[in-house]
Parts: sequence; structure tokens; C-alpha cells
Amino acid sequence: MEQKQPITVEQIKNVKDIGFIHNKGTNTFSGRVITTNGQLTTKQTKTLSEAALKFGNGTVIFTVRLNAELPGIDFNNIAAFQKFIAQSDLKTGGTGSRVRPIVTCKGTTCKYGLSDTFSIATEIHNRFYEGYYAVKLPHKFKIAIGGCPNNCVKPDLNDLGIVSVRIPKFKIENCRGCTKCGVVVTCLSQGGAFSTQHGKIAIDRSLCIGCGLCVSKCSFKILEDSEYGFRIFIGGKWGKKTRRGSPLLKVFSKSEIITVIEKAILLFVREGKVGERFGETVDRLSIKKAEEMLMSDELLQSREKILEKE
Repeated sequence: MEQKQPITVEQIKNVKDIGFIHNKGTNTFSGRVITTNGQLTTKQTKTLSEAALKFGNGTVIFTVRLNAELPGIDFNNIAAFQKFIAQSDLKTGGTGSRVRPIVTCKGTTCKYGLSDTFSIATEIHNRFYEGYYAVKLPHKFKIAIGGCPNNCVKPDLNDLGIVSVRIPKFKIENCRGCTKCGVVVTCLSQGGAFSTQHGKIAIDRSLCIGCGLCVSKCSFKILEDSEYGFRIFIGGKWGKKTRRGSPLLKVFSKSEIITVIEKAILLFVREGKVGERFGETVDRLSIKKAEEMLMSDELLQSREKILEKE
């Protein structure tokens, strides 16, 4: 029986760039299949199961970034595997120094969800995972969106994290100074954003996490209105050296977060050093300077020039 030639380092490197991770000590690989926003159709699920049996070891593993990996794919079967899954609009990827696949929670299918994170994640995927796929970055760039401040997908531990919020607006003049205030009792923020002072309700905006649970909890309608939006954190990362993302000061609309993401990527391309994560770039520039750049239009105006440099 003819013995297979061992896989070379160069071959391992080349196929990793298209989403195939070497299974150590073997001639096989795990094919990383992108799910766009963590969802698969029944047809796609069936295709992955069939591909696992046909090309892999019969198992499908889901990654922490909500993609699927099929281990046990022989090096010589990689092209055939890609062709097979393409019949269900699936493809491999999600590796290298580029924008990585988007992570999202389940959004409004959760009782706490404040936004349709699936549709937003799909838009971000199309604009920046697909649209910027050929753009080489100094390092990987991870994006996550959470549907409420419970932060189940840890947005603030990503290079750019988005958190859906609902900011309460209240009419202090309607406060009756109740002995037991339903708003104060409802508030779940650490330290309590609401309190009663001198017989009236008061809010510490710096403590409000924007969960929106307090809205409509007052019988005298001091909290019947609110603003939906998004908070953005930049420069977060998890691992050997953890950095919690730095919050930008304002609450953003949906269209604004798309613009900020593009500016952040352009900032990273222009200012980042090879091998450093976005958080290290932010720290080197200072969060104040980085935020000023993200709030201006200069990066977008220089887009073509910045991408030419890349």
C-alpha cells in the first residue's frame, strides 16, 4: 500500500487561509464553514451532515464564533468538499488577519432582546466580512453584537462590540414620591441607576446600562418613553492578555454603527502595526484620539488612499 506524503508547512499555511485548520499529526483538516449570523437553514444543516459523512469523520463541531467545523477532511479532498457545500450556499473561511465572521445573540427571540441582531449581523457580514475580505489587516478583527446589556456574546471583549440599549426618558414632575418606588426596585444596574432623593426619583446616567426594564414600571407614568439605540465598545480582546473594550461616549443609531465599523477598520489599516490587535492600536493612539477619528469623516474621505496602502 502506497504511503501518503506528509503535509508540508507551506500546504498547511495555504489551506488555513481558506478556512482549513490542520488536525495535528494527520493529513486531515477541519473545514471551517461560515454561518453569516449563527443560523443555518434545514437544507444547509442537511448538507453539513452529508459532508461530514462523505469527507470528514462524521461529526460537526460548532465554534465559539458560531461557525461550523467539520474535522477529518483529507488534504486531497478539500476542493471537492468546498464544491459539495457550495450547493447550499455555504463556504469556508473565517481565518487570517482580516475581519472575522460576525457573532450575534438571538436578539428579539429573547425576552430581553431590544433589536433584531440577526438582520444587523447579516448586514455587517455582507458589508465587512465579505466586502473587506481581500483587505489585509494588521491582525484579526472580531465584531460581536448583543441584543441587550446582558452581554451574552461578550461584545466588549471583541475588537468592536455593539450592545443594543433602551435609554429611559422620564418626567420628574410626575413623581409622587412613593415609599416603595417600582422603578427603583426594577433597576438591575450595578449600584442602582435610580434612587429617591428628597422625596423625588433621581437617575445617575453613568450607572444606567440601558436595559429598558424600568420603562412603564411607574403607575404615575414618569417613565413611558425611551430611546432605542446602540452602544459601541472598541479594542476589546480575550485570551492571554485581556482588554475590555473602551466605550464610545454616545448612543448610536443603526445606520451610525455601520459607519463607525467602517471607520474603525480603516483606522486599523492606516494606524495599526503588523501583529498588534486593535486594542493595542487604540491604546497607542489614546482612546480620546481614536474616538475623535471615529467621530469625524476624515477616515471615510481617505478610504481609497488608505486601502491603496494596504
